[in-house]
Amino acid sequence: MKFKGYKFILPLAVAAVGLSSCDSMFREEPFDKLPATVIWGDEHLVDEYVLPWYRNMDPGFYTFVTTIMKGLGSEYEAWYTDQMTVGKTEWYQGDYGNILKSMQQDITTRGRTEWFKFYTQINSINTLLMNEDKLAPSVRDRVVGEAHFFRAWYYYQMLRKFGGTMIMTRTYDPLVDNVRFPRATYEEMVKFICDEAEEASRHLPESNTDANIGRPTKGVCYMLRAKTYFWAAGEHFQNAEKGWLGFPDDRSGEMLDLAAAEYDRVIATGQYDLIPILGSTRDEVVAEYRNIFLTKNSRESIWEVQHADDGDFSYANGHKLDRDAAAPSFGGTTAAYNPTQNHVDEYRMANGKRINEDGSGYDRANPYEGRDWRFYANILYDGAQWKGHTMDIHYTVVNGKEVAGEDLTKYGTSETAAVSRTGYYMAKFLNERQTIDTDETYGSSQNCILWRYAELLLDYAEIDFKKGRVGEALNKVNRIRRRVKMPDLQTLTWDDLMNERRVELAFEKSTYWDLLRWNVAEKYMTGTTNPLYGVKIVVKADGSKTITNPVVNGRNTVMRYFRSMQYYMPIDWDDVRYHGLEQNPGWIEM
Repeated sequence: MKFKGYKFILPLAVAAVGLSSCDSMFREEPFDKLPATVIWGDEHLVDEYVLPWYRNMDPGFYTFVTTIMKGLGSEYEAWYTDQMTVGKTEWYQGDYGNILKSMQQDITTRGRTEWFKFYTQINSINTLLMNEDKLAPSVRDRVVGEAHFFRAWYYYQMLRKFGGTMIMTRTYDPLVDNVRFPRATYEEMVKFICDEAEEASRHLPESNTDANIGRPTKGVCYMLRAKTYFWAAGEHFQNAEKGWLGFPDDRSGEMLDLAAAEYDRVIATGQYDLIPILGSTRDEVVAEYRNIFLTKNSRESIWEVQHADDGDFSYANGHKLDRDAAAPSFGGTTAAYNPTQNHVDEYRMANGKRINEDGSGYDRANPYEGRDWRFYANILYDGAQWKGHTMDIHYTVVNGKEVAGEDLTKYGTSETAAVSRTGYYMAKFLNERQTIDTDETYGSSQNCILWRYAELLLDYAEIDFKKGRVGEALNKVNRIRRRVKMPDLQTLTWDDLMNERRVELAFEKSTYWDLLRWNVAEKYMTGTTNPLYGVKIVVKADGSKTITNPVVNGRNTVMRYFRSMQYYMPIDWDDVRYHGLEQNPGWIEM
């Protein structure tokens, strides 16, 4: 990669502060530039130096979707799965829509952006590690631990998005250095990531003080090792033709064993557990379950993006999740998060039975009665209660015409306003108390959880299942079900396990990556094989209903494609030429 003009001159914030304030943690307004040599001996300036490692690790809920006139895109993975789509037609004409339609130019641009972002942070980390002996003694051990953790983190992101890449452990400037780096093999990448995470764990504490909330700990390092092995065990990465695309043989069993050992280390720290739900009624369970995702840095959370407490969107690391997800009745104009009927059908009945498994407990005229209680926590459907409002997501026949309900009617006079394309709105992650008004500078503040204990249990259950320990897998799944007062499963199939994962982790960032590592992305993210459905409810003059499930994103509307080449993004073409690298299969230079 080519850091044109990069001289390692560091922007400093107006006030040097630590991580004790989430608000200040992400304020990077530079007023001056100083040589790097001035930084290392000052603990406050070193903390400022590491901020971009945190800021660039994941956008969290800070999501910007393009229109046809703008060139930046979203990184919210859930939009590319079959669980969710977006409401604004214009977004299908921009970067997001073009990637959804598998257009090479847009995916290449996205890949190049990611490639440079990761290597920029890796180069910054390498610079610090080459100067670690100069660091202020008061922060040296902790900052060195953070550096090794984030070097592992960014290479983990690159492994998932590009396969084997160039492993660099020193600063590199192509304007000065006449050196070429080869692509690492999958085995080399996995070893490097896990070695770096292990080294980080030696420097970091088991738990953070209040002043250091949000920094990685030993448990987070072990989780990164576990996740790396768990990813590398995926079906898609075995018996690969090229060493940087996967293993030359089937190493899945070995990788699963290594992942299990790391999950055991996370558990052994004693720092994490499921947040218990004390209520017993449906409404009590729904409220407590929703609150899991509104509680910052809870016992269940292992690693999360720290969003600003004051929700300041214009200056700090706030976001607009609540505003972007809101229905028109609450002032929403974006309708950015539309759950699909495909996902709604994944919620089984409260008695544990599948939809229509034997015809019992399911009333086609009242499809939202008697469902898994997580459905009511995650989905806003016609008739659901939200902020004291009954969701009006149906049509009523008046004088022979279908009249859209309040939550299907565009808010205000904005020509670009949108409503749900699917007949559903998202409730998970959202704060019913969040004010939504015309102040575009003020946003939401809830953190974005990247890894939590429920996901650890589901990962481990998958390992147990694949290793033949079905009883142990069943126990882990039932721990999660008992938490939401759902009955235990008596037996466990692969379909049961996959379904539980997709319900418990609905809309979370793991769902997209699950489709890739299970080697089923081409099926689930292509409209011809898996069209996205919505619901249309029409109430007739006599009070009777008709319920249909139109295609909203598939055969007859905006098409979705996922081709085998998309398991990996194209690496930057400049680096292909400069370093003499072999490009990922299927990509041509645009």
